Amino acid sequence: MQEDTAGQKPYVIISSDCHAGADLPDYKPYLEARWHDEFDAWADAYFDPWADIDVESEWKAGVSSFMSPLNWDSNKRLEALETEGIVAEVIFPNTTPPFFPNGLLAAPGPLTRDEYDRRWAGIKAHNRWLKDFCDEVPGRRFGVAQLFIDDVDEAVKEIRWAKEAGMRQVLLPSDHHLKLHNLYYASLDPIWSVCEELDMPVGRHGAVVGSDVEPDSIDAAHAVGVIETTYFGHRTLAQLILSGVFERHPGLKFVFTELGAGEWYANTVQGLDMFCHGAKMDGTIVNMFAGKAVAKLSKLPSEYGDQVYFGSHVSPEVLEIHRELGLDHLMWGADFPHHEGTAPRTLAVLRGTLSSAPEHEIRQILGQSAADLYGADMEFLRGMADGVGPTPAEVADPLRPEEIPDDLNFLMLLGSGAGFSAFNRAED
Repeated sequence: MQEDTAGQKPYVIISSDCHAGADLPDYKPYLEARWHDEFDAWADAYFDPWADIDVESEWKAGVSSFMSPLNWDSNKRLEALETEGIVAEVIFPNTTPPFFPNGLLAAPGPLTRDEYDRRWAGIKAHNRWLKDFCDEVPGRRFGVAQLFIDDVDEAVKEIRWAKEAGMRQVLLPSDHHLKLHNLYYASLDPIWSVCEELDMPVGRHGAVVGSDVEPDSIDAAHAVGVIETTYFGHRTLAQLILSGVFERHPGLKFVFTELGAGEWYANTVQGLDMFCHGAKMDGTIVNMFAGKAVAKLSKLPSEYGDQVYFGSHVSPEVLEIHRELGLDHLMWGADFPHHEGTAPRTLAVLRGTLSSAPEHEIRQILGQSAADLYGADMEFLRGMADGVGPTPAEVADPLRPEEIPDDLNFLMLLGSGAGFSAFNRAED
């Protein structure tokens, strides 16, 4: 692809990682009537123990951002995104669906059938609200439908509904301290089959996994939940590979969103390759336990990479790693409207992370990769970007030291080097 420096056409930015949801009372019309009385009682008593996180900031941290009108106020949201230069978004859930114990990004899966029935009704209500929210601005909002996988038949029906409704991805429930989902179970195969059949990407998103069962342990739950969020997301990869999910479903596309996009994946598949080599050697311990599973794979784990995508903030380190892995599977994400995301300083973040990258690479990761995966109309979006998107010259202007705010969240977005400097500065 040739550089477009002559025309300085603005970048078309599609954020692969945004969040939205209805204000709590507005979910009620999307529930079946039989749930309305119970919903009223639940809503009146609802309290979220994570709500006191980041109370002073206009841009709330992920677990407390369910309170922000940016989740549901369509016009306010569009204005805020366009101010950041973003013309389209992939929308993950954010607010609290009916009958959940707390905000979606910190809730475990249901533990009983009764709890499942209620929360499944709530998830379906959210999905239908999100469908309508996306339809308000066609071609600019790409919805991600939530799933539970406790009842596989119901999950398959919801995936088919989501495809018909124009949703662009389905989201598996996160693993959590209070409930794990073993994706290597053969009983889940109908889910992978229907996603492959419908060309519907499926994935996981980072979530806070700490338990709030013991009130006296909330401080530790917050800390451990954050430190282990990537661990609980990353374990997905080995399960999908070693169980043969990617082998049996070569058309399946799996997306890791806000779970890191660089070193963890490269290191994990390298380790899995070594594991599989060992599993093929007679007499080894690995062969005794894993030989039968590995024998069913026709490729090394690293060779299934064409089925794996990443939606994430992109640091210089991540970009360098993906020059080897493939930039067409890397999608930039703003994490809007979270405090830990790029708003309200998206251009500054782009200048601080991508100023030295070639224009064609930036165009790929800011928009084209997501457009290819989610079916966005880039010609339509270019018309939007002409009025709001940053130009190559603006992004190529390196961020000067005096422009860097004294904000640890911002500094962490600049990459690991700046992040370590930020912590050292804070200690001083």
